Amino acid sequence: MSNHSSRSAQIFLGSLLCWLTIGDHAVSAASLTDIREQGRTMVKDAEEMVMHGGMGDGHAIVHHCAEVSKQAQSILKALPAADAHGKEAVPHLQDAIKHCARVAELGDKVDPGVSLNPAVKARAAAKEAMKHLLAMKDGGA
Repeated sequence: MSNHSSRSAQIFLGSLLCWLTIGDHAVSAASLTDIREQGRTMVKDAEEMVMHGGMGDGHAIVHHCAEVSKQAQSILKALPAADAHGKEAVPHLQDAIKHCARVAELGDKVDPGVSLNPAVKARAAAKEAMKHLLAMKDGGA
């Protein structure tokens, strides 16, 4: 891994650890529609990430996984604290972020088959989180 890629991975992982420590305490007033749209975008990026992995494009895997992580973090910050389905989505969103951190750590210079395993796990977590996001009701039922 090049020094630049290594440094980028270190910065990403440091930010991720900081966010995981304090991230679920911040709640914004995002609408349910916005949260679901972010979820759809996250799942789309997760699908593209795995598709590109199957084609051997390591750079695209890393790029799309960073997008999955960014969307998952945004959703976590926006989830209403009182919604049971939102609470059920949290561990899956955190798993997606964790697996994408592994992809970032591996970087785009490794054999794409190596990064495909955590990418597939991130996609599964994103899809499971989306099931819970779709089950959320206005007003946090």
